[in-house]
Formats: sequence, structure tokens, C-alpha cells
Amino acid sequence: MPAPKNSIRRSLLLTSAVLLSTALTAPVALAVPSPSSSPSATPPATMSSVGGARLGQPGTQVNLASGVPVLPKELSARSWIVADAESGEVLAAHNAHWRLAPASTLKMLFADTLLPKWPGSAEHKVVPSDLAGIGPGSSMVGIKEEETYTVHDLWLGVFLRSGNDAVRVLAAMNDGIENTVKEMNEHAEELQALDTHAVSPDGYDAEGQVSSAYDLTLIARSGLQKKAFREYASTVRADFPGETKKNKKGKRVRTSFEIQNTNRLLSGDYDVPVYKGIAGVKNGNTTNAGATFTGVAEQGGTVLLVTVMNPQEGGSNTVYKETAKLFNWGFKAAGKVEPVGELVAPKSAVQAGARPDASASPGEAGGAGDGAPGAAGAAPVASAATGGGADGMGTALAVTGGVLVLLAGGAFLVNRRWPLPDLVRRRPRP
Repeated sequence: MPAPKNSIRRSLLLTSAVLLSTALTAPVALAVPSPSSSPSATPPATMSSVGGARLGQPGTQVNLASGVPVLPKELSARSWIVADAESGEVLAAHNAHWRLAPASTLKMLFADTLLPKWPGSAEHKVVPSDLAGIGPGSSMVGIKEEETYTVHDLWLGVFLRSGNDAVRVLAAMNDGIENTVKEMNEHAEELQALDTHAVSPDGYDAEGQVSSAYDLTLIARSGLQKKAFREYASTVRADFPGETKKNKKGKRVRTSFEIQNTNRLLSGDYDVPVYKGIAGVKNGNTTNAGATFTGVAEQGGTVLLVTVMNPQEGGSNTVYKETAKLFNWGFKAAGKVEPVGELVAPKSAVQAGARPDASASPGEAGGAGDGAPGAAGAAPVASAATGGGADGMGTALAVTGGVLVLLAGGAFLVNRRWPLPDLVRRRPRP
């Protein structure tokens, strides 16, 4: 069982940041290819028991008791999970280990695997082979051949526009698609995300490509240990480099255009308000997967992770509405409901003797561009990062505080309170 919340955990400081932004632009639709196969109509009778036996059982798992709010009605998702992001306690779940197509939520695994490899300032000139093999109907950020982009630009394209073109360029920088998928699957195994099998790095529907609500939550929790992951996942909108063209005077000029995060709980929509305390993480939508989403939010000192997979009713924004309902329930139930399982630690942490609730991901310490401390006795974090790129995109993340709770004699972080950004949006220009 995960360790109970204690005074040390309550004393950890949750900090705030300001993400400056410019005017909105219309979001790009996520990839909607033809399904590779028809998903099963019902969950298997037996599923993985990673995180606890009850999580392997089909149907809804929750310990309702006196004082515990009832679960929200009209939840149509095939699978969902509500977990405390810090302690790892699973507060409630529904078919948590059902292996389903993940769509672009798989980009969280892609990012968690590759983010530490390059600093954001690294540059890459795109060649035609970088963009080969992108599936028809894919979501795109607008990468152009023969143009140069920073790694920071590319990750903005991945997180905000779910750009399969940006994924392909980063995969090309990582010795290609095959090597990238191999590393993603190895990282999933290290995280004990054993329901997950990646075939395509961008989440585009592919035969045999699956994950689960449990695994996506586990992957998000690992990614959120990384400062850069938190920054990209919580950015609402940004400027992105465009194509170099000649102006009226015949001078070659490269302009930029604005992109907006397609996470509707973060950016809002006509029928979905911005969710209070939301700070990421990733959405997805394909024909085979339906709508999928993993989100992280903080209210009153509690940080929750919610994953919802493939709602069966409603329109395109149902996945966000059902996520919001589960967040609302989770914040009311936290501290009252007995957990039904836990988010397990990575294999390397278990082998090192860490408690099962330990949550920092491998590569946190010393990862490129992260600037994250990882040694025992490290001082509290007090840093700031500003996003740039060729167009001078203005995204600022100020991070203060953050006491690191370390295992005695070990460097693995436990019950760490991440400095999730508090999002403040500038009003659109008239």
C-alpha cells in the first residue's frame, strides 16, 4: 500500500508560474485514420493486476463508505482512473487495465522517453526523409522541409498541436522510427506500464498498438517529474516558426504563426470551460481509439491525475466533460475514500529498495534541459526558464520552492510535490 500523507508531504511547497501568451488560433484536428481493427465491446474477464488485484477486475472499483461522495452519473468511457499524483493512491477506477488504442496520449510516452536527450536550444534542419511515412489525416503543426527548428519549437508542436510531423522530426533525430519505438517500449517496461505496446511514436492507429488508463496515468506521472514536460504540457498557446518567403522587397523573411493547445480543459471551448487548477497533460483522438485524455490538476493542495478512454456517448468534447466530473469527485473524495490500488514505481526504483509509492522517473537528474536536482541533500529549487526559439516566442515559467523528500541513503524521490504551473492568460488582442 502507498505511504499515507504526512506532515512532511503537506509542507512541500506548490509553486506558481505565469505562461504569457498571444492571440488564439484555431486548433488543428487530431489524427483520424481508418481503424486497424475493431476494439472488443467488453473488457477481458481478467486483466493485469499491477498496482493491486482490484485494478485487474472488470467494472468500477471504488470503496464507497460514509462520508465518501458517490461517483458521478452518466460516465460512458470504456475505461477511466482517478489517482493521487503524489502518493500514487488510486481512488477509483473503471476497467483500469483494459488494453485499448491510446491515440495521441501515447505521445506522453514518446516525450518522457526522448525529452532528456537534447537541450531545447538544439537546432535541426528538416529534410524530406524526416517527414516520410506520416499517416493520412494526421494532426500537423506545419513543419516545412529545408527549414530549421529548435528542439523547443518541435516539442511545442508535439504538445500543443499534437503534431505528428514534429514527432517524426524528433524521431529522425533519434536514429529513426524503429529505434524510437524500441526505446519507448523499453521505457514503458521500466515504468511497469506493461499494458502498453507502441508501434508508432505518434499514436497513429496501428495494429497491436495499445495502452490502458492505468498505464497512461503511470506514464504521465513519470513525465511530470520533468520540468520541461510540465512546461510544454501546460503551455496554452505560443508562436511557432513559419516558412521562409520573400517579402515585397524581395528579402527572404521567416514569419511565425500562433498555435493553441488542443487540450480543451486547458484552453477551453464553447461547451467546455477551462478547468480550475488544470496544468496539462495530453489528449488524443483517432477512429480506432475514439477520444482519449489524461489530465493533471491541483486544488487545495491535492494533485490528481485522471485518465479517460473512449467515451461511448456525446460529442467530441465528452472526454473532457467526463474528465472534469471525475476531477470534481476526486477532489471531494481525497482523504476520505480508501484507495483501491496504487501507481507503482519504476522497476529500477523497486530494485533499489524504494517504497512502492516512489514516483520520480529515471532520467530526472541531469536530463538535458531539465535542470532538475537529483542528489541526496539537494537544496530547494529556485529557478526560472524562459522559452525562446527563432521567433522569440514568449512562454515564461517561474519555479520557486520545492522541498525534495529523499529516501535515507537513496536518491529516488518520493511523495514529491511538483511545481505545477498556475496558468494566467492574457486577454486576446482586439
